[in-house]
Amino acid sequence: MNQDYIMPNEWSLIEEGFNPQKVKSSESLFSIGNGAMGQRANFEEDYSGATFQGSYIAGVYYPDKTRVGWWKNGYPEYFAKVLNAPNWIGIHVQVEGETLDLNTCIKVTNYRRELNMKQGWYQRSFVASMANGIDLKVKATRFLSMTLSEVGAIKYEITPLNRKAAVVLIPYVDGGITNEDSNWDDAFWQVNQVNTKGDFAYVRSMTNKTAFDVCSGMLNEVYLEDQKLDIQGEVVLETRKVGLKYSLTLAEGQKVTLEKFGGYVTSLNHRSEVLVQESEQILTKARGFGFDALLELQIEAWDSIWQMADITIEGDVKAQQGIRFNIFQLNQTYSGKDSRLNIGPKGFTGEKYGGSTYWDTEAYCIPFYMATKDEKVARNLLTYRYNQLDKAIENAEKLGFTGGAALYPMVTMDGEECHNEWEITFEEIHRNGSMLFAIYNYTRFTGDTSYIPEMGLEVMIGVSRFWKQRSNFSTDKNKYVILGVTGPNEYENNVNNNWFTNYIAKWCMEYTAETIEMVKENYADDFQRIQKKTNLSEDEVAKWLEVAGNMYFPYDEKLNVYLQQDGFLDKELVPVADLPKSQRPINQKWSWDRILRSPYIKQADVLQGFYFFENHFSKEELERHFDFYEPFTVHESSLSPCVHSIQAAVLNRMDQAYTFYLRTSRLDLDDYNKEVHEGLHITSMAGTWMSVVEGFGGMRVKNDTLSFDPKIPKEWEAFSFKVNFRNQILKVEVSHRGTTFKLEGDQELNILINGQSTLLQPDNKIVL
Repeated sequence: MNQDYIMPNEWSLIEEGFNPQKVKSSESLFSIGNGAMGQRANFEEDYSGATFQGSYIAGVYYPDKTRVGWWKNGYPEYFAKVLNAPNWIGIHVQVEGETLDLNTCIKVTNYRRELNMKQGWYQRSFVASMANGIDLKVKATRFLSMTLSEVGAIKYEITPLNRKAAVVLIPYVDGGITNEDSNWDDAFWQVNQVNTKGDFAYVRSMTNKTAFDVCSGMLNEVYLEDQKLDIQGEVVLETRKVGLKYSLTLAEGQKVTLEKFGGYVTSLNHRSEVLVQESEQILTKARGFGFDALLELQIEAWDSIWQMADITIEGDVKAQQGIRFNIFQLNQTYSGKDSRLNIGPKGFTGEKYGGSTYWDTEAYCIPFYMATKDEKVARNLLTYRYNQLDKAIENAEKLGFTGGAALYPMVTMDGEECHNEWEITFEEIHRNGSMLFAIYNYTRFTGDTSYIPEMGLEVMIGVSRFWKQRSNFSTDKNKYVILGVTGPNEYENNVNNNWFTNYIAKWCMEYTAETIEMVKENYADDFQRIQKKTNLSEDEVAKWLEVAGNMYFPYDEKLNVYLQQDGFLDKELVPVADLPKSQRPINQKWSWDRILRSPYIKQADVLQGFYFFENHFSKEELERHFDFYEPFTVHESSLSPCVHSIQAAVLNRMDQAYTFYLRTSRLDLDDYNKEVHEGLHITSMAGTWMSVVEGFGGMRVKNDTLSFDPKIPKEWEAFSFKVNFRNQILKVEVSHRGTTFKLEGDQELNILINGQSTLLQPDNKIVL
């Protein structure tokens, strides 16, 4: 834990007291989004202190030319940057000629931020003592509408407390923004039009290179003591910015309220020639609702989400706050409505990493969305990858692979690889296996096999072709090997025979061969279409099985463990517990050379394989590998604690499981990795859900049956969650007294509880 200023609360994040040193961290933590757009919790008014301004639009990006010292063949030409979009939240405030700026105020008191996760709104209030002697009370509330996804709303209230004051409010839209993350300081946007139409003001921008056309608009209402004013804003026009100026004189204690409706309309969803018209129409609709009515719709929308997605934890407020924060951010980032979109590692909270899609989606996020929404949402995530299969084949071709072999990108916006670190782009190929594991996980959980003949089998064939070609036969070992890779542990590069990579490659080829037989038997017409399209032959499948059946796995007979890679035991095996705290995190304190030579593991690597393929190994094997590898794991990836929490729970090490759970659930809230100011770790938040449901709830699918092995940390009194299993909603409540299962709907469901078959009747509780 590196920070502890967020007040414990079951449903809200609350910060009290103004601290300029915390502004950037809070901008990340209090971020808001609605699946279509999002923004950091920047101040509406001017702020001259350290800040990271950020507003983002789903699917809009810029291909920033790769910057490296030594260009290598096959290198991605660009790194896809998440774009800081035009700023529509800004409100310039002047009081008796002085600009409101918390960085220059004499004093800031009664400062409070709240992110209400239950209802989906963000609020900030304070009293600013200005240099001109005026004490100004301010309260700002805003949200991004879950009902009107192209709209956000702000209610900004100002009251002079100690005397009469002349107040000027200038709400604006600013297209003159830049990215913090840029390789060459290129201009990512060109501003084509800045204009007003009555009280509608807008900036028309287009991204360079990718030509995303965006209209950023605003409409306003002004109220004096809750009475709407018939007031016309004076147009303030600049080259890339437009504002409307409202001037009023307020008596002491008199309140003025500005309601601002803004947002983005893009060429992703509308024809370019009607963007301005569409923006005006949607904002007019929002203003017609009014702030308060639109907020009520927001509350209803979030209530509907929480009805299914909520996890309750009794007796541990910090644990409860942590899980709800993670669930809230996941639902803000991705709604599942649009198969063109995905879950970026920072979501709408920052620019680091770039890209909208990593293997995190398949490995961590799909289980969350599949169980808390429905199979359509998860299927959209699979469809996203199918739609990019041609690009995956191109990616493989650039590296010399042939015949339809597919290599899915480590980082992408449109299917093309755009990561600019060679050891990741060329070597972290285990990601390819996660594409197939997601298909397997989807069909296992939903029972829906139709995706496979419709789309999935083509993906599986392309990936299996890649693995066959990427493996080579070692005459020394008399086995197939995979050389020069980076496993999930990115603190090792260019190693030979990473166990996880080899294992998932073997599994992919065998799973694809098995699935081909299923499609042949059950979907004969589809198989003929796919066979013709892919030129698949029985001989090719036989070669996959030859490679898979003779894959090499490094193993130490003395330790009786699979080795992370061939040379792992050559390292100086000093456990993490012996590292001075002053050396942590090592990725910020050590040279890369020192890290690569160390035994330290960034995140689950061998144990990632034991998580994916838990049913392939005994509990004794898991325990042996956990005991060997966890002591060398520094957990400096956000994806690390959740896997270890789940496995510690399997091993009945509940204290350890709980510690890992707290770390994954409060990774950002407590800033474990000292980087929350850069944005949140969105994709790993799904791992927090997994830690509760799969870890403490023990949920699995075994032999086509939903199974539970519930446990509860001693720190909790009880916890509960719901899952949507094959369109049947099951609620599970676990306490120290026992576990309750309640099935909704009108159909019975057979489940396994601690290995025993139990038939659940609808709307009937079973207590064990």
